[in-house]
Amino acid sequence: MPNPILPLWEHIPDGEPRVFGDRVYLYGSHDRPMSGDFCDSKLKVWSAPLDDLDHWSCHGDVFHAQPDGDHPADVTWYDGGMMYAPDVVEKDGRYYLFAYIFYGRGCVAVSDSPAGPFKVISTYKYDLPAGHAENGTFVDPGVLVDDDGKVYVYCGFERSYMCQVDPADMVTVLPGTYQWDIIPVEEPFCFFEACSPRKVGDTYYLIYSPRVGSRLAYATSDKPTGPFTYRGYIVDNGADYPGGNDHGSIMKVGDQWYIFYHRMTNGTCFSRQACVERIEILPDGTIPTVEMTSLGFSKALNPYEATPAHRACVLRNGGQIKYLNEFHTVVAQLRDKTVVGYKYFDFGTDNTGTSMELILELRGLGETGRVSVWLDDAEKGEMLGEGIFGGDDMLLRIKTPCVTGRHALYFVFHDDRTQLSWGLHDRELTRMERFVFKK
Repeated sequence: MPNPILPLWEHIPDGEPRVFGDRVYLYGSHDRPMSGDFCDSKLKVWSAPLDDLDHWSCHGDVFHAQPDGDHPADVTWYDGGMMYAPDVVEKDGRYYLFAYIFYGRGCVAVSDSPAGPFKVISTYKYDLPAGHAENGTFVDPGVLVDDDGKVYVYCGFERSYMCQVDPADMVTVLPGTYQWDIIPVEEPFCFFEACSPRKVGDTYYLIYSPRVGSRLAYATSDKPTGPFTYRGYIVDNGADYPGGNDHGSIMKVGDQWYIFYHRMTNGTCFSRQACVERIEILPDGTIPTVEMTSLGFSKALNPYEATPAHRACVLRNGGQIKYLNEFHTVVAQLRDKTVVGYKYFDFGTDNTGTSMELILELRGLGETGRVSVWLDDAEKGEMLGEGIFGGDDMLLRIKTPCVTGRHALYFVFHDDRTQLSWGLHDRELTRMERFVFKK
């Protein structure tokens, strides 16, 4: 399944992937399509079989901070909160949801199934100094159940903190376990938010969002309580793409590790979509930085099957994933010198043909322009061809040479009239729907 990995109408940012039994479960916030706000007052769960990561199933609404038409509120002590960035862990055969309620007191809920629904146990119980723990909300909790049964909660916004909770009830903060600045705010750590702990072998990883950029950074320790050593960053969803906050974590299926993260749509920091990249954990514990791609769980895209334009992983000099409705997106804001890129296509090994045809479906806006198509690099790569588009919706057919092998593909849009009229460079030329190659 290429990025984004869930259906267009679904938005699960702040992803916490967990393997329970023979399935991968994705927990996270719940954004609304075309929204102007972060998150929703409900949480949803999606899962996929370990042996079929291309097919995800929705388990519906599993927890509510506010009532809706079908469900009462699960939270009875607060009636105005959105829920951000939860986590779920298994302990003694039961599944515990750690929820953060915006401007409200957070809580822990439990279910006999990783798919929920979850029933509230209690708000967090603690005796901490005034002003600590963000007044009890436990911002964006990431939870670790260690091999010895101890349970650690990592949290924070602009400053990190952690504590242990009593494994007997999962809600009581154990005295003497609370720590500030488990990840420092100073360089090179630059902690901002989005704690997510994982244990790999004997090493403890804390994945988080740093203050600089749109990245997921990580630090490691030989103890769950630190001190942690900064190791670098794993992915940057703002590299060659409209950036914003990021939040995610790592997961292993079989022999393959993945990083889950999210990307922005609609020209905002909202309506975020779940994405995945393959990563590698080296023998020394480091994770080489990976690029943001269109691949998701796929090893390559098929150029001979129609590719929806919204799978773009490169948007430079304009360009945005825009919703026309919940089920229909385009790449909009295509202006002079806008670059739209996709990584990576496998064109195969057949080089018997002399040419191919690229069919590009465009949604016209009454403007005219030119689009050039490039392999591997939008400036220094091989230009496959170019075409002129008119003002109406159209199928633009561009003859290209026969291509073999694995390549990134870039579309560069041009408004030649900018040479004649000052100020026209900011005009939206057209919108992309989909494209396909034919031999």
